[in-house]
Amino acid sequence: MRTRFIKPLLGGLFALALGSAAPATAQNTSAPNRFVADSLDRYIQRGMRQWQIPGLAVVVVKDGQVVVSKGYGVRDLAKKEPIDDKTLFLIASNSKLFTGTALANLEQQKKLSLNDAATKYLPGFQLYDPVSTQLTTVRDLLGHHLGTKTFQGDFAFWDSNFTREEIIERMRTLKPVYQFRQDYGYCNAGFLAAGEIIPRVTGGTTWENYVEQTMLKPLGMANTYMLTAGFEKRPNIALPYSNAYGPLAVLPIDQIDNLGPAASMVSSVSDLAKWLQCQLDSGKYQGQQVLPWAALRRTRDPNTLVSTRKSSFLPEHFRTYGLGVFAADYNGRQVFWHTGGATGYVSNTCFVPEERLGIAVLTNQDNQSFFEALRYQLLDAYLGVPYVDRSRQLWNRSQAARDETRQNIAQLNARVAKKNKPAVALKNYAGQYTHPVYGPITIEAKGKQLIIRFSRHPELRATLDYMDAQDFRATYSNLTYGIYPATFVVDNGQVKSVELRVNDGIDQDPYVFTKG
Repeated sequence: MRTRFIKPLLGGLFALALGSAAPATAQNTSAPNRFVADSLDRYIQRGMRQWQIPGLAVVVVKDGQVVVSKGYGVRDLAKKEPIDDKTLFLIASNSKLFTGTALANLEQQKKLSLNDAATKYLPGFQLYDPVSTQLTTVRDLLGHHLGTKTFQGDFAFWDSNFTREEIIERMRTLKPVYQFRQDYGYCNAGFLAAGEIIPRVTGGTTWENYVEQTMLKPLGMANTYMLTAGFEKRPNIALPYSNAYGPLAVLPIDQIDNLGPAASMVSSVSDLAKWLQCQLDSGKYQGQQVLPWAALRRTRDPNTLVSTRKSSFLPEHFRTYGLGVFAADYNGRQVFWHTGGATGYVSNTCFVPEERLGIAVLTNQDNQSFFEALRYQLLDAYLGVPYVDRSRQLWNRSQAARDETRQNIAQLNARVAKKNKPAVALKNYAGQYTHPVYGPITIEAKGKQLIIRFSRHPELRATLDYMDAQDFRATYSNLTYGIYPATFVVDNGQVKSVELRVNDGIDQDPYVFTKG
């Protein structure tokens, strides 16, 4: 599962100037996998053209050795700068296993118990339901089963100016739609709250400093950074791209340090190889015990049941979630993985201890499933699954979503093109509106349009073009948020509220902002 997902918009082939693959490093050619040796480059280059991916990096670890560590395509379409295995990407929710491991490690050190009440360390912590508040443990915060819907609240929290403390405080405003501890609902705020327990039990060591000291430095992950701040100034970075709501375009870089323990890490495949080697060697790296095996095992134990039904296209039957990592069967082996998605980036890390196999894929285009197709293709190759073109398979499965998005936007454009006139003067829509989770927004009339300014996203705007009735087409200045209808409620000429939607990969619920 991705942290964030954008419905595909545009299909077809698009010939990018991908360039040649960067030279492989640390190759082990003693017994190469046939697919890796003979077909990997062609498969990746074809998939990148089809899915319109500017750049991709991949690493494969097998039997303790790095057998593939390569870059493909470019990190910047304008400058044609090539991707290599040290190119930096936002890895987003691949940060979560580092957070889960940190807390499992602290439990091994007797600094806390994962079964402790969250309020023991976060006295002001509250959920919407007071009974759930008292029952919530540290492990619950890491389990995506607090009763909220997947991504609920993220429109307010993601890439916003809310502080970590404010986000935790706002968790009490998230009205649950599921039963506490019964249903799976992906919750970034829960991981943030869990990470903020770390300074409470370590004498003030922050989440980012603790992970850096106990994991990154011992593993030699010198090209991995805990925060997105300053990312754009680092050398050898991949710029973010998307074609979700129009032609392929570069996007703003997310600033998500306020959700740090859930999403803020930056890394490269050359560094993630070391993380995978540690996972595959029971916490050891280059013969040294970096993390206790008991802590790693704790992260993998099922915490939440995600699915027990046979997949319609993969050789798997169940999925569970541990402490920052998914688990499933895959052709008879136990596979652990996580995906990550930020604006313009999607990625995954995966390891199969029984086969001593690890995989990581980083990409700089967020409107595609090839990053997952490549993981499945590598799993198939190493785990003896008969060949199926996973890229083509996922492309075909996503066709309906791409068509739906394209058709929806065309319908909105057609309604705007009729040039209807609203029954209420545009100036009457102007004013401040408030949502209990998000807070205030401001709407102003400008010519024949309305402009929305978002208090919690100072760089974000939405332009509203009238369609009909009380519906406007909302086009966000950051197109990762999408193009959707905005619907006002007007009573006796008085504007009461507006309902806004954003891309489902940010938040699946509409937000109703009340005027006044």
